Amino acid sequence: MLRLVLPKGSLERATMQLFEDADLAVSRGSDVDYRGTIDDPRVVDVRILRPQEIPRYVADGMFDVGITGRDWIEERNADVVTLTELHYSKATARPIRVVLAVAADAPAESVGDLPDGLVVHTEYPELTRRYFAKHGVQADVQLSYGATEAKVPEIADAVVEITETGRALRAAGLRILDTVLVSYTELIASPAAHADPEKRKAMEQLQSLLTGALEARGRVLLKLNVDGADLDGVIALLPALKSPTVSKLFGEDGFAVETVVAKSEINTLIPELLDHGANGIIELPISKIVP
Repeated sequence: MLRLVLPKGSLERATMQLFEDADLAVSRGSDVDYRGTIDDPRVVDVRILRPQEIPRYVADGMFDVGITGRDWIEERNADVVTLTELHYSKATARPIRVVLAVAADAPAESVGDLPDGLVVHTEYPELTRRYFAKHGVQADVQLSYGATEAKVPEIADAVVEITETGRALRAAGLRILDTVLVSYTELIASPAAHADPEKRKAMEQLQSLLTGALEARGRVLLKLNVDGADLDGVIALLPALKSPTVSKLFGEDGFAVETVVAKSEINTLIPELLDHGANGIIELPISKIVP
């Protein structure tokens, strides 16, 4: 039913892992194969292409659904439907930022301090031109084919580049002057396909699986027993996704408690729970959390 296009390159490994976690694993002949399959009746075709191209292909209806970054949607000025943000990127759950950077010793403190005619290198020429036009600065924007941060100051006066942490830019002797765009990975759809009720329902189902897998990351299910006298004290310790589930134990003056907690808190939480009367504690992994 759905023709799907996924990003090749820096997002590729993280995207494939997300689809596997969502029980939508992509099968390919090799890691360099541009075609794949998903054992799911809702997906009839899978392609793996550069994220820069995906917004245009989806907007034109060549694919029904795709994954790409907000940065490339804005750069291509693509008419697509955003189904949801997917909070993952190459290495973290943080968004990338498209930033304006200059040499660390440059006198400018804001974009308004930059002179007309400055040379700016970037992989986002259209986004960058719109940005400088908005701020009333006449810039000579030139397309960069990579190693953009290495071009200041000999080749360019400034760059517009992506970063997650800013570390690479600082290592190159640059200073971030402004954030042009905050970009999350997005699940997008062709407007024509989204207007089809049957395809839209399939899209929503895939979306639920993907967001459920992301929501479960870093969380575990905690199950425990506790005597009635200690219940309130134990409940007060639990940082629940929602209110904990509490059930009366059959034939005993005690309760079974279930809740979802962050995996990072388990090492301190379990000893505290034991100190407050909890027993029979079980920690279980979670594949998905679907509201």
